[in-house]
Amino acid sequence: MKSIREIYKIGKGPSSSHTMGPERAAKLFLDEHPEADRFEIMLYGSLAKTGRGHGTDRVIRETLSPVPAEICFNENDTLSLPHPNTLDFTAFSGGQKTGEMRVMSIGGGDIRIEGRPEEESPELYAEQSFAEISAYCKANRLRLSDYVELREGKGIWDYLYTVWNAMQDAVNEGLTRSGTLPGGLGVERKAQMLYHQRHMDERGATRENRLVCAYAFAVSEQNADLGTIVTAPTCGSCGVMPAVLRYMQDEKRMEDKQILRALAAAGIIGNLVKTNASVSGAQCGCQAEIGTACSMASAALAELFEMGIDQIEYAAEVALEHHLGLTCDPICGLVQIPCIERNAVAAMRAINAVRIASFLSSTRKISFDMVVKTMYQTGMDLNRIYRETSEGGLARLYGH
Repeated sequence: MKSIREIYKIGKGPSSSHTMGPERAAKLFLDEHPEADRFEIMLYGSLAKTGRGHGTDRVIRETLSPVPAEICFNENDTLSLPHPNTLDFTAFSGGQKTGEMRVMSIGGGDIRIEGRPEEESPELYAEQSFAEISAYCKANRLRLSDYVELREGKGIWDYLYTVWNAMQDAVNEGLTRSGTLPGGLGVERKAQMLYHQRHMDERGATRENRLVCAYAFAVSEQNADLGTIVTAPTCGSCGVMPAVLRYMQDEKRMEDKQILRALAAAGIIGNLVKTNASVSGAQCGCQAEIGTACSMASAALAELFEMGIDQIEYAAEVALEHHLGLTCDPICGLVQIPCIERNAVAAMRAINAVRIASFLSSTRKISFDMVVKTMYQTGMDLNRIYRETSEGGLARLYGH
């Protein structure tokens, strides 16, 4: 497996597959064709159907500026696509075509280019499944976070510290903002209200719900407003991890170094899903995004509380299992409804999964690896209209 740095990327929202990936591709194509005086870009599949709402055309134009770019949305040619998030770049100079590139935005801000070998970032992890990782850790008496340091080197802690600071900045900024999110749905920011408005019967559980949800809303609203966030594992699911870790750090007075160990453990979970299945909503539905984020957050909390590796696996498995089949049907293609609320619900579910695991891990029947495989197969079986096309579910019925 690759570095967990591939899971945690700092960048602008609202979508790792629809903005971060196309932005990266546009930068590459621009660098390869400095002679171009005009570009044409064709968006296919999910990029065509929800690209306007996600800001795909905006980020491509901004990246290629000042060279003019004509962007077309092809919603019809889908059967022969190598990936649901496919886009074609064409460069022109003096009226003559000078270059072409077909790109697949595969989720998490990563891209693949047709006809070229994949970018060879180093393989740091020999183990390819949780079962293999667990066996290695038990044989060598390692915690999951120690295993990450062994494979990545001590430099991973500086990177994760940068990640944690960016997550906290997104929470803090989101809590200070109010008003309406862009896009035309008229969605009001709610994080500030959740954070400040105490319930009339503010018991411990109520306070926990309110604060965790406030933090998740804060980050997700920043993402929807084109703010800077950290993929964990994607932009659309970026609010889950910061919410649970921020709450637990404040509540339990955890040190940053403890949070970094939690991020390391969560990175392994995200890495396994990305390697053996997918974190792309366009490929496997929202189960791949918010389900993976919930699973990562559960593993993070289990590591934070120094639970055993079997308990960590059970927490991650429970979190992902109970998101199986979750569709991706963003209204108007915006990462707002139901995406923002989903981050808050998943954050609370992550906490509940850890609590279940603390009692019941010895009774576990299903492995994390089995759930990952099931999630991928379920995603492949999902009707195409429920995989980030905005053609089914809430997106289709809203306003009717």
